[in-house]
Amino acid sequence: MTAPSHTNAAATGDHALEATLASVREALSGLKFGSVSLTVHEGRVVQIDVTEKRRLVPVR
Repeated sequence: MTAPSHTNAAATGDHALEATLASVREALSGLKFGSVSLTVHEGRVVQIDVTEKRRLVPVR
């Protein structure tokens, strides 16, 4: 006997969510100054943009 298809769909959705969260964590790791922007289409994250700002020490 096989599991209902909605159970498989839920498992697939959970896997996709975990993969998205892992990508966001990766984007945030090591970022000291900057921003992370998510682009969402039809309720799903389709793009992650990372903008890093680097503080420069003035030369005297």
